[in-house]
Amino acid sequence: MADIPGIRFAGSPDVDRARLPEAHVRPRQERGSQYLSWPSPGGGGTTSSSPAHHRAFADTKGMDMNTLARWVWEGLELPGIASDYHFLLQGAVEQLWSRRRSTPAGLQFVEIFAQLDLNLIEAVPQAVMVNSAKPSQGFFKIASVQTWMKLLEAEGALREALAVSQRAQRFGDDHRHEELEAKVAALDAEAR
Repeated sequence: MADIPGIRFAGSPDVDRARLPEAHVRPRQERGSQYLSWPSPGGGGTTSSSPAHHRAFADTKGMDMNTLARWVWEGLELPGIASDYHFLLQGAVEQLWSRRRSTPAGLQFVEIFAQLDLNLIEAVPQAVMVNSAKPSQGFFKIASVQTWMKLLEAEGALREALAVSQRAQRFGDDHRHEELEAKVAALDAEAR
């Protein structure tokens, strides 16, 4: 993911990219086509799914928090396209959020992964477009950002939640939270 222009991502902590078996896989692009084909994981053939895509859509429900976090960090080091990284991050955020009562320590990763996802989407908005050929159709709802805003509000970090909302509004009105805006305005009025 660090190779994506415009993203602020220096690389995954404690991951040696060179040791990941799929890190050196490279796609082929057929002449006259915009689509990439990747060598199949088992060898002998090709697939339209990158190594990062395989991580993004794998069943991770049985993974504990640390294993899931490691899975994501490694996945961000694998070859892929922007939407692969988005779905990897968003899936992890949703899963960690659903476990917040049993594993509250996972909330640290909710914030980290959601922030990375928003940075990614700001750098490559077409990763979350409904149809990149028709930008007027808009964007998919970005669940990781919505979850991050819920977390910030629950922690009482209303100004931070509003800042995230304002950053995300360019990707659709469903990221605008008028109630949050009103709360921050009330806090500002009290401080005067």
